[in-house]
Amino acid sequence: MPEETRSSALRYKSEADAALDRAADRLRDVLKEAASRLDPFPPFPSAFFSYGIEIDAPGAESPDRGCVVLAPDGELYEMKMGQDVPTFEFEMTDPVALRQEELKPLDLHPRDYVVYAYSALVKVVDLLLERQTS
Repeated sequence: MPEETRSSALRYKSEADAALDRAADRLRDVLKEAASRLDPFPPFPSAFFSYGIEIDAPGAESPDRGCVVLAPDGELYEMKMGQDVPTFEFEMTDPVALRQEELKPLDLHPRDYVVYAYSALVKVVDLLLERQTS
């Protein structure tokens, strides 16, 4: 491939990457603002201590990523839930006290972030509109 053609091809990719980065940054700002308007923020279903909205993102799912949630701060996290049950204390401990709920920050490629953030924004807008009519 001639150097000029290769350079043009790489320029297209560079421009596309820059456009994707700008879109992800803008969606991040809009999502944070929209999430801040959800007051009160919904609790995560079946969680005791966590607030969050589960986000589905067709085409951006990964078997390495668990349940993705939008948190009250407008950021996307992986929700991890479970119980820490020490065998010697099983009968003496309150099960609620053993509950573990963790929001793990996600480091998404801008392409995946755009898909998740857009899906999250649609859910937030739906909730805001629903609350206005209630």
